[in-house]
Amino acid sequence: MSEVIVVTSGKGGVGKTTTSANISAGLALRGKKVAVIDFDVGLRNLDLVMGCERRVVYDFVNVINGEATLNQALIRDKHAQNLYILPASQTRDKEALTEAGVEKVIKDLKGMGFDYIVCDSPAGIEHGALMALTFADHAIVVVNPEVSSVRDSDRIIGILQSRSRRAKEGREPVQERLLITRYSPRRVRAGEMLSYLDILEILKVPLLGVIPESQRVLEASNAGVPAVHENQTEVAQAYGDAIDRFLGKQVPLRFVAEEDKGFLRRLIDSMSRKAAA
Repeated sequence: MSEVIVVTSGKGGVGKTTTSANISAGLALRGKKVAVIDFDVGLRNLDLVMGCERRVVYDFVNVINGEATLNQALIRDKHAQNLYILPASQTRDKEALTEAGVEKVIKDLKGMGFDYIVCDSPAGIEHGALMALTFADHAIVVVNPEVSSVRDSDRIIGILQSRSRRAKEGREPVQERLLITRYSPRRVRAGEMLSYLDILEILKVPLLGVIPESQRVLEASNAGVPAVHENQTEVAQAYGDAIDRFLGKQVPLRFVAEEDKGFLRRLIDSMSRKAAA
């Protein structure tokens, strides 16, 4: 049975599209048939992050308007054969997404045998974001460890609990999970960002995972290859852990404490600080 996942956030720039790409790719690498839809009409970044921007001929709005079929618009991912991307339009207005149109596309994708349909939502509560969360069964709320991001995510959680189709019909609520991105234990210890425990205490949402702060995220996005493909990196491992938890596995939480550098490394760091002073 197909399930719809919305990847959402209260503010922009928190790594939501990167998360959509990595969660989609990770599920596909685990044998699931996955479609990921870009709801950010007017901007369209998902195809860039996934390295398929040159293959875009038709888009989400073309399908809604009957100007193309799903088979024409879906782009098969270069790195995972079970993954397909439905890009957003760069030339249409966000109002081009209608509830009836989105519902039909999702229904048709379910009919094509997709296990998961991932909706990459725009940030905030504008029209595209509301369309992305309307049909969600699961929500991955992406948050950075800073006060403004946490506050805005709290707002999105309230919207999920009141504006989704499940809420309107009185069904079981959307299953919400929290994904914390750009996390640095060193900066937490220095008081420069919130700890993951602080965030959980504020939002009261189950934790899906913690993604460490890393230059590899930007490098992977620029290369058009989701970081989850790079098994040796901490970012790939953290996303892999999150995907395993989503699929029901019990996985220990990693990358939330500073590594013990050892005596020699600490001595070198101490000497470097003294020299700089």
